[in-house]
Amino acid sequence: MLIPVFIILILLIMNKIFIYFSLTGNGDYVATYLKENGFDTRKVIEKKKAPKVFFFRVLFGGFRAGLKLKAKLVNYDNNVSDYDEVIIGSPIWNGLFPPAINSVLKQTDLTNKKLSFIFYSGSGDTPKVLKRIDKMFKNYSYVVLKEPKTHEDEIKKIVDFIK
Repeated sequence: MLIPVFIILILLIMNKIFIYFSLTGNGDYVATYLKENGFDTRKVIEKKKAPKVFFFRVLFGGFRAGLKLKAKLVNYDNNVSDYDEVIIGSPIWNGLFPPAINSVLKQTDLTNKKLSFIFYSGSGDTPKVLKRIDKMFKNYSYVVLKEPKTHEDEIKKIVDFIK
C-alpha cells in the first residue's frame, strides 16, 4: 500500500510546465485550464505579426508551416531545468507545427523530461506532425483537441491525459 501512495505523492510534487503558442485563443484556453490544475504556463510569441484578416493569416501560417520555418520569438525563456514534465501546446497548420513551435523544439533541451503534446486543430488531423515528432523523440504522449475554445467539451480530453 505504501508504493501507490508514494507514486501519487511524486506525481503531485512534479514540476510541470505547459509551453504553448496560440494565435486564435485555443492555446490560451487550454493554458487557463492547466494553470488551474497545477501547471506553470509559458506562452510563446512570435516577433513577426500575423495578418489580421483570417484568410491571409491561414494562408500565411500554412505556407510558413509547410516550409518548416522557425520564428524569432519575443523573450522566450528556454530553461526548463526546474521541470520534470513539459507539455508543448500547438495548433496544427498545414498538418505541421507553426514556426513558433519549431523554434521552441529547436531551442529547448527536453532531454530526460516527461514530454507530451496537446494539439488544437480545426480539422483534428495530425498524421504529418506525428511523423515529424517520431523522428525527434522516442517517448512522448499526445492528445488532439478540436478547437477547444469553441468546443468546450474537448477540454475533458485533458483530464485523463494530465494524470
